[in-house]
Amino acid sequence: MLPYLVAAIIVIGLPTLYVAVRYREYRKFLAGAFFVGSGIQFYFYLAKLPIPLIWTGAVQSPELSAVRGTIHFGLFLVCLYFGWFFRNRPRA
Repeated sequence: MLPYLVAAIIVIGLPTLYVAVRYREYRKFLAGAFFVGSGIQFYFYLAKLPIPLIWTGAVQSPELSAVRGTIHFGLFLVCLYFGWFFRNRPRA
């Protein structure tokens, strides 16, 4: 399973990171997506809902949902700043 996860990160993650660094509109979209994701993860934590993972017998604990919600909120703040507030200054 680990080789598939590493391959998915390389195949999907690296192009996504490239697009996020290059295009401001994409960072704006990611800010919204991370905000919604963090809210849902915190809801699962506060409601103490375990989340079954598709096609496996594993279950994500509510404590892991809190960790994921915190990470998503941090990514939301980064994407919010660089997508909406940060402006590139033209070089002289």
